[in-house]
Amino acid sequence: MLSRAVCGTGRQLAPALGYLGSRQKHSLPDLPYDYGALEPHINAEIMQLHHSKHHAAYVNNLNVTEEKYQEALAKGDVTAQIALQPALKFNGGGHINHSIFWTNLSPNGGGEPKGELLEAIKRDFGSFEKFKEKLTAASVGVQGSGWGWLGFNKERGQLQIAACPNQDPLQGTTGLIPLLGIDVWEHAYYLQYKNVRPDYLKAIWNVINWENVTERYMACKK
Repeated sequence: MLSRAVCGTGRQLAPALGYLGSRQKHSLPDLPYDYGALEPHINAEIMQLHHSKHHAAYVNNLNVTEEKYQEALAKGDVTAQIALQPALKFNGGGHINHSIFWTNLSPNGGGEPKGELLEAIKRDFGSFEKFKEKLTAASVGVQGSGWGWLGFNKERGQLQIAACPNQDPLQGTTGLIPLLGIDVWEHAYYLQYKNVRPDYLKAIWNVINWENVTERYMACKK
């Protein structure tokens, strides 16, 4: 399961590609709540399509791509391996990102985090409100499709905000450990908020699962 709060989420995808022969296929994780549980902030139709169609497509395409990669490894076909890298990144990233995203949300979410996470946010961003403003601005500013992230820089011991295009996974492309991801692909909000991304971002703070984000932060500090 990718939804478990662990430090270094990417390692829960396939093992090293050289060991794909014994791998298990990836599967779509269950949501920890009903499709309509996040209403009125995110409606049931969006959640159902987002989870059962979009995330499922990333999972299916990742499995197909890994099978092709396994065949290319067996044949020693380096050209084919290189050609498959974009599909691995896109579909693997989509699976990682969404598996984090679902657990970052909760019908009992919203408000502010507590304890060490809140103190770290105040230390690194000045205040919780300034943090919200910065992550919202980074997410609004994504051109086209992508994600806004709160990540943990393990080397510096600091929280950082980042934006990633498309389905680029945070840790695999920046080295930051993902704590909170906000999906700003239009399929995450268009049916309810049309093309007004700022309204969606204002609403999503009402369902952020700070307990899950805190678990991820505490795991990465160990």
